[in-house]
Amino acid sequence: MMPGKCIGGMDLETMSTHSKRLGICLVFGSMNKTKQLKLKFFLFIIAIFIYIIIITTVRTPRTYRSIPPPRGALDTCPFQISNQSITPLENTKHFLVSAYMDQRVKGYDIRIISIFRRDSIQTLYCLFCCAGHLSSTTPVTVSVNSDHFGFPFSATDVMCQIPTNCNAVSHVTLLTQPDSVEVSNQRWLPIKNKKISREEEKTSIRNKKTDGKEKKTFQFDFTVCISTLFGEYNNVLQFAQTLEMYRLLGVGRVVIYNTSAGPELNRLLKTYSEEGLVEMVEWPIHKHLNPSNGWLFSKHGGDLHYYGQLVTLNDCIYRSMDRSRYVLLNDIDEIIMPYQHDNLKSMMDMLQQQHPDAAMFHIESHVFPYKFFTKGKDTPLPRWRGVPGFNILERIVREDPDKNIFNPRKMIIQPRLVEQTSVHDVLKMFGRKYKVPMDVCRMIHCPTGPQNERLFSQHKDTRLWDFKDKVIPRVNEMLRRGGLL
Repeated sequence: MMPGKCIGGMDLETMSTHSKRLGICLVFGSMNKTKQLKLKFFLFIIAIFIYIIIITTVRTPRTYRSIPPPRGALDTCPFQISNQSITPLENTKHFLVSAYMDQRVKGYDIRIISIFRRDSIQTLYCLFCCAGHLSSTTPVTVSVNSDHFGFPFSATDVMCQIPTNCNAVSHVTLLTQPDSVEVSNQRWLPIKNKKISREEEKTSIRNKKTDGKEKKTFQFDFTVCISTLFGEYNNVLQFAQTLEMYRLLGVGRVVIYNTSAGPELNRLLKTYSEEGLVEMVEWPIHKHLNPSNGWLFSKHGGDLHYYGQLVTLNDCIYRSMDRSRYVLLNDIDEIIMPYQHDNLKSMMDMLQQQHPDAAMFHIESHVFPYKFFTKGKDTPLPRWRGVPGFNILERIVREDPDKNIFNPRKMIIQPRLVEQTSVHDVLKMFGRKYKVPMDVCRMIHCPTGPQNERLFSQHKDTRLWDFKDKVIPRVNEMLRRGGLL
């Protein structure tokens, strides 16, 4: 037999010897099986441990739960901050514009100015970034502007509440699901007009409801909101004259939403922006929607009223909420002009004292059609002949509005007392409206296009000439700086 074989067929002595060997074989065989079982069990435990590691480190960062609030450094935020004036909202047909702290309406803290498709409104939730971490979600209330003029898309306010466990809120986004959502692709809006320090949080609330009698100091007394420039608008001369007229009247800031301006006007806008009078907001609405050139869907078509005019006016109100005592809402070819005072401040001090509960002051519009006056040799017109646009100082004929038809007015508002506006009227406010008599203030409207003139209602009105000695040098200076003279 071969050595080491534990088999039968041998003598007694040999059997005895091999019996001992057989015992040794059985013992060692049993020991080998035990080691193999222990090794397999150990490898099984290692495999389970590795699987748990993979699950917790690979899958968890991709899913963020909002209820309960996410935990740990994996939930730091914001991820992608939008630096655009128009931000598409993921998984919807809507667009977000800007977010503001607004605690004037009970039960809400945040107002998001938006553009919503009216036939596709769905349930949405606010998610906040609080001190760098995600909050729990809160439901939203959607308030579509009632003046949508039949267009599919409309200016919309989205209102929501900040969760109680959210401190130092900085950004917000909207979700279509309350939990287990993917947030890594969400674009976040910075919250404007928010409290700037913990000490301030203890003592005041920004954008809170007031009675309009506060003695707060503002950066500007008056801000003018110019809704949208589009269609390569290039009326440089009228633009410069209007801005300088407003400067003399006491306006400290003019906010302009620019979709497309002509090359010369863009140069002038840059000059005014560098100086600080103009704040430019790029408004590429045509890259997202088919904006209408008109105000009525049934007549003009398109997706959105007048290049989003209502959206920009409402955004401008909230943009100016904390920094401007009054806001003027009008177009670039309009000037709200005091007729009994030399500036807007003295006029508004009088009106506010007489009407302390007024949140909005309605100004009657008067068209100044294209009428020339005789040009003297000392006029600056020869210098302006190469400048695109027309000279509003030549508009000296005023048409009284026809009382038998609707005559749209424009407005001076206290922004802290206004919640939502349309073009010619405030839709929601915390005060009253007052119609300003035309002998106190009128709106000088100098339209670019021809108007239907009513000869029986025309009057000579040279109010603009009262400012020409100061306006003309300022216009020349700004045109020179812009390389247009």
